[in-house]
Amino acid sequence: MVKKIRGKIKGFSIQFLPYSEIRGMDSNQRIKKILNIVLDNNILFLQGRLEPDEETRLIGDTMVMMGHVKSFKGVELAVISGNEKEGFFGKFRTNLVSAIAGGDLGAVTIIGPATIVKEIKRNPKKIELLLKG
Repeated sequence: MVKKIRGKIKGFSIQFLPYSEIRGMDSNQRIKKILNIVLDNNILFLQGRLEPDEETRLIGDTMVMMGHVKSFKGVELAVISGNEKEGFFGKFRTNLVSAIAGGDLGAVTIIGPATIVKEIKRNPKKIELLLKG
């Protein structure tokens, strides 16, 4: 009989953040809110997506923090969008709704601390969130 040794992931939770909670914030406030959530060992599911420059800044800020915050190893980030095979009118409708809402609500952004999240795999039918153990 072979005994399996399993590591334990200590103290994490999953948090959902509706886009409406960050819609009125500027980029600095959004990044700060997201980093505070992730630094508390939460895997964040954000309704919508960040602007490309905000995603870049989030990654840059985490790189700077890695040497200064104890046991912080960065973040894993993935954006899952809706159906990319929409026709012209479907894309027009989606873009119009996104413009009115102030963000791409047809997407979900997953952000988690790299000490917990090993990898985020996505394909058209499922999302696999692989945790370290």
